[in-house]
Amino acid sequence: MRITVIEHEAGAGLGFFAGWLAAAGAECEVARPYLGEAVPERAADGLIVLGGEAAAWEDEDYPWLPATRDLLRRSVDGGVPTLGICLGAQLMTLACGGSVERGGDGLEVGVRRIVPLPAADGDPLFDGLLDGPQPVVAVQYHGDAMTRLPEGAVPLATGDAYPNQAYRLGERAWAVQFHPEATPEIFTGWVDGSAGHLAALGHSPAELVAGGEAAGPRLAAVWRPFAERFAAVVSTSTSTSASSTSASSTSAASSAVASSSATAAAAIAAPETASTPGTVPAPVAAVPVPVPVPVTEG
Repeated sequence: MRITVIEHEAGAGLGFFAGWLAAAGAECEVARPYLGEAVPERAADGLIVLGGEAAAWEDEDYPWLPATRDLLRRSVDGGVPTLGICLGAQLMTLACGGSVERGGDGLEVGVRRIVPLPAADGDPLFDGLLDGPQPVVAVQYHGDAMTRLPEGAVPLATGDAYPNQAYRLGERAWAVQFHPEATPEIFTGWVDGSAGHLAALGHSPAELVAGGEAAGPRLAAVWRPFAERFAAVVSTSTSTSASSTSASSTSAASSAVASSSATAAAAIAAPETASTPGTVPAPVAAVPVPVPVPVTEG
């Protein structure tokens, strides 16, 4: 199975997900539009849109964003398993009719608590994942927020600073405001790159980095099953699509063979009909034929 990945900047790649998805049998095809690569018109078997420093509406500074929103909308509408992460979640929200704005509570950064909502029970990705005696945490780094979800979206998780942390749209599309893919090393890179800005806002870069490093094992323990479940959704979707295509092809072949058989039978019967002028030809029975997916980091 193949998963299309849209990467918005060099420091915000697949992180943990690269190894986890590969181990689950997925081949990730990464498009890097910030390097001039085109955003594909169609996703492969699945789609992941990663985070980045852009705001979801900054089309002039990031000219590939409209194409990315179009890709997200087509994928959601077409039932392609889709995962939007931070900026990717915000782009998906805009593409599908929701709203994204500058966050009223300022920058959310660090290893923060993620709280499940009732609809998480039974969800293909979140079911049971956020339960347990200890709070579930994830890396956060964003200053924009999903303020109105698309019509039909099912909220799955909330948090302390911003309520819309995760939702599902349809059966196979998910948006998460946090970063389940971010390794401690990736998070450290984000903090180091904006250390002055963070300090000016009252955050301690050293404490943020230490918190990310300490949480590494907990992050991997929670979010690896999440990535594996997404890969399973992609795999199941791929198998279902292949079965449907095969069934359609077989049905079309059966119809073609039956039509051909009926035509042949009629042709064989035609001479007898012609030899008896003025009579109504008897119906000819058909012969059965067997048919063998610094601006703050998003």
